[in-house]
Amino acid sequence: MKKLLLSATLLSLGFTALPATADIGIGADLVNRYVWRGTDFGDAVSVQPSIAYSTDSFEIGAWSSWGITSNGMNENDLYVSFAAGPVGITVSDYYFPGYTGSDGLFDYGSDGAHVIEVMGSFEAGSMSIAAAVNVLGDDDNSLWVELGYGLGEIDEADVSLSAGLGNGAYTTDGDPMVASIGISVSKGDYSASYIINPDQETSFLVFGRSF
Repeated sequence: MKKLLLSATLLSLGFTALPATADIGIGADLVNRYVWRGTDFGDAVSVQPSIAYSTDSFEIGAWSSWGITSNGMNENDLYVSFAAGPVGITVSDYYFPGYTGSDGLFDYGSDGAHVIEVMGSFEAGSMSIAAAVNVLGDDDNSLWVELGYGLGEIDEADVSLSAGLGNGAYTTDGDPMVASIGISVSKGDYSASYIINPDQETSFLVFGRSF
């Protein structure tokens, strides 16, 4: 599905010539652990490469995370995003290569290796809100809502706050619960986040370096 989504998008755009405002970017992050929406995805240092093609209002790309030890979580995603002013829509295909179930590699059932998510976002000044739902590959159709607030630059570092609430796959009992409260600081190529998960009664300090 990921390959089909990418191919269909490229063909529909007709990549005989790139728009003047187009950009193709590559990069990678190195993090001490992979924490996403308040949940630790493996107790291991992870390498997270990415590649993206973007214009002023459209972006298609791939992002992945690979643990350098057997404790790490492996993930390889595709996404496509559209933006119109402060409003954005993103469709993501989360793919977990380590899946070893009996269903096919591109199965989107309850035991499949893929999850399709649709997310809408809105920004107004320093505030942002995003709401996402899993539409395939998750029998619970788990929901996630996240609020963000940028504090601006403090001592040459960008500081922001966030809080996320989810249900289904994001919480221990499946009921709606705040699952992530965090503060993030970035300075140059370095970043750090302190994240509390009230549902799991745990916290994380994540440090990363971008290349």
